[in-house]
Amino acid sequence: MSDAQLEILASRAGLAVDWIDANGHLQHVSSDALRAVLKGLGHPADTDEAIAASLQDLERMLQDKHLPPLLSVDIDTPLDLARYFTPGTPCRLDLENGKVLTLELNADAALTGDLPVGYHRVHIADQQFTLAVAPRRCYSVADAVDCQTPRAWGLSAQLYALRRSGDGGFGDTQALEQLARAAAERGADALAISPMHAMFSADTERYSPYSPSSRLFLNSLYASPGCILGERALRDAIDSTGLADELQELEQQSLIDWPAAAKAKQRLLRALFEDFRAGDHPQHADFLSFRQAGGEALENHCRFEALQARQTANGESLDWRDWPQAWRNPESPELRQFAEEHIEEIAFYAFSQWLIARCLERAQQAARGAGMGVGLIADLAVGADGAGSQAWSRQDELLAELTVGAPPDILNRAGQGWGISAFSPEGLRRHGFRAFIEMLRANLAHAGGLRIDHVMGLQRLWVIPKDASPRDGAYLYYPVDDLLRLLALESSRHQAIVLGEDLGTVPDGLRDKLIARAMLGMRVLLFEQDHGGQFTPILDWPDNALATTSTHDLPTLNGWWHSRDIDWNIQLGLIDAPTVEQWSEHRLRERESLRRALRQDPQNFRDEVRSETEHMLDASVRYLGHTRAPLVLLPLEDALGVEEQANLPGTTDIHPNWRRRLPDEAASLLDDENAARRLELLAVARQQASERDR
Repeated sequence: MSDAQLEILASRAGLAVDWIDANGHLQHVSSDALRAVLKGLGHPADTDEAIAASLQDLERMLQDKHLPPLLSVDIDTPLDLARYFTPGTPCRLDLENGKVLTLELNADAALTGDLPVGYHRVHIADQQFTLAVAPRRCYSVADAVDCQTPRAWGLSAQLYALRRSGDGGFGDTQALEQLARAAAERGADALAISPMHAMFSADTERYSPYSPSSRLFLNSLYASPGCILGERALRDAIDSTGLADELQELEQQSLIDWPAAAKAKQRLLRALFEDFRAGDHPQHADFLSFRQAGGEALENHCRFEALQARQTANGESLDWRDWPQAWRNPESPELRQFAEEHIEEIAFYAFSQWLIARCLERAQQAARGAGMGVGLIADLAVGADGAGSQAWSRQDELLAELTVGAPPDILNRAGQGWGISAFSPEGLRRHGFRAFIEMLRANLAHAGGLRIDHVMGLQRLWVIPKDASPRDGAYLYYPVDDLLRLLALESSRHQAIVLGEDLGTVPDGLRDKLIARAMLGMRVLLFEQDHGGQFTPILDWPDNALATTSTHDLPTLNGWWHSRDIDWNIQLGLIDAPTVEQWSEHRLRERESLRRALRQDPQNFRDEVRSETEHMLDASVRYLGHTRAPLVLLPLEDALGVEEQANLPGTTDIHPNWRRRLPDEAASLLDDENAARRLELLAVARQQASERDR
C-alpha cells in the first residue's frame, strides 16, 4: 500500500502526520496508526482502493459549491464567498432583529455591510445559510466587575465535596448557594465549580465529572428538591421511602459512597416525581414549559436514560454501540414505539433535569444577588463518553469510535487515554456547528463564566482508536477560528467570561488567539518556575490569564509542601526507587525556591505562632493576590489548608478520586480561622494590586 497516498489522505482529513512533542522533537505517526484513526473518522484506508475512494470522497467535499449550513465572520469584516458565487450576486439578509437587508456581493465576491452581532439568515441565488457575526472579543472580567483594570478574586470548589445538613452524602446546589453567599460577603466576585454534566443514571459506578454521558444536560443528583418543590414535599418523600436513616448515615461518611448515595437520591427523586405528577403542583406549568423548550435534545437524552435503565434491568450492555440496530438510531420507528410505551419513565428523567436546572438557576441568582460580579463559573469537560447520551443523539457530530488523550511525554511515557470522545470537525461543519453551539448555551445558561478544560482542544486533539494504546494516536485539527468566533458570540450574549485551561503542550499561535478574544489563560503557582527553579516574580505574571495556587489534578499547596503526591505514588507502586529519589530531591529544591520567593515580601513569615506550613499558605495567597492577573481563583482546599488532593491522575479506584469531602458545612466553611485569614489577605492584596496598576 502507498504510504504517500495514505499520508495525503490523512492530511486532507485534518490529521497531523508529523508533530512536535513536548521536548521539541519531531515525531511521525505510523502508517498503522493513521489507518486506524482514519477509520474512526469515517475514511477507510485499509487498502490502496479504500484510500483512493476516501480521497475521492474528500475531494468531492472540497469541490462542493453548495454552501455549508453556517459560516462565521468577525464584526465589520467582509465574508469571502468567491468560492461559491461571482461578484454582484444579489442576496437578502434576514437579520436576527427582524430587519431585512437587500445587498449584492462586492467586486471580490464578498458580503459586506454593517451587520450587527448575531445569527442571521442569508438567502443567495437558490441557497441559504446562517451567518454568525461575532464580536471581536468575549465578555471579560473587566466587563463583569465594571473596571478597566480588574484585580478580582474568587474561589474554586469541587461541588460534590461541599457539606450541609441533610445533603444525603455529597454536595448539592443548596450547599452551593450557601457557599456563594458566604464568599460574596467576603468580597469574592466568582465561584468556579467542578463539572455538573449529566452522568449515567443506570450506572452509579461512574462518577468522574470529566467523563460524562452528555455535556448538554446536568447531573440531577446535585439537585436540592426542597428548594423547588418545598421542604414539606421533601420530608414526605423521605418518609414514604424510609430513607431517613440511610441518608443520615451516608452524610456522616468521610468519603462519598457514590453508588449508594446515588441510588438513594434516585429513589428520593422518583418518590418526588410520583407525588408531583399525581397532584396539582403549582410548578407543573413551569415543568411543562421547560420540557417543551428542551425540545428534541432533551427528549433524546431522557429516552436514552430510559433505554439504559431497561438494559440494566435485563442485565444487558449499557453501551449503545452494542444495542440492536433499531435502538442505535434515535429517530427509528422502534424508538418512537419505545417512547410511547415508557412515557412515564421518560417524563421522570425530564422532571429530574427540570429540578437540577431550576436549582442551578437559583444558585447563580444567589451568587449575583449577594454581589458577585461574575457568579458561578461552570466547567466544560473536554469531551463526553462515547457510550453516552450525547454521542448517541449526535452520532454524526461526535467521534464515538475514537477517544481523546495525550501523546507520550517525559511525565507519561505511555501517553494518556481519557476514555472520552470529542466532536467530529467534519460533522460540526456539516451540521452548522449545531452540537457546539447547543453545548455552549447549555453550559452558559446559569453561569457567569465558563472554564474550558484542555482549551487546546479548540485547535487540535490527540485522538486514539477505541481500545488502542495512546501511542497509536494522532493530532486531529479543528476549525479553531470558527469555534472561537462562536465562543465570543455566546459569551457576549450570556454576559459570561471565558477561561481556557492551557496547561501542557499548547500549539503555536493558540495563546495569541485566546488573548485577542479576551479569553483568559491559566497560570498555576506550582508551575510558574523557570528551568533553574526560580519562581516567576509577582510583576512578571501576565495580565491575560487567571492565577491560582493549584488545580483538581494537582496536589493541594499543603500536600505539595509535604510531598503527599509523591507519597501516594510510592504507596500505590506507581514509581520506582530512582524516580522517588529524583522527584524528592527536586521537591526539596522547589520548596526552597518558593520559600525564597515568598520571603521577598517582608510581611511574610513574621508571626512566630503559626507553623511554617501556615506561613507558606498565607504568603502564597498574598503572592498571587499581588500579581497582575485580572482574576485570582483560590481553591477551597488551599484556603482551608487541606492536605489531600481531589484527583490523582493515572489512577481510578486505587485513590479516592472525586470522593473527598470538605471538613465543615458550606454555610460556615469560610468562618474557619485559617480560611477567613487567607481570604482577607487575598482581598487586601487584590485591592493593593488594583491601586498599584491603576
